[in-house]
Amino acid sequence: MNPILAKFSASISELKRNPSALLQKAKGNPITILNHNKPTAYLIPAETYEALLEMIEDQDLGRIVRERESERNEAVEVSLDAL
Repeated sequence: MNPILAKFSASISELKRNPSALLQKAKGNPITILNHNKPTAYLIPAETYEALLEMIEDQDLGRIVRERESERNEAVEVSLDAL
């Protein structure tokens, strides 16, 4: 059985009937969308989605920095005046 990873849930029928009411009821929290009582999707506010994308991007950039730190001994030092 798939766990439901949100405080609020709704069926696809409820979502079709009145999506705005669902969003208001959840007050910014994620909503699990159920199909035959199984989670099929999660509905999250746009702000939450954007924050998640930023966190993923930050993690990716952190990984790139850590990878490039190992190449530091190969770096060529240049002064700002030389640029």
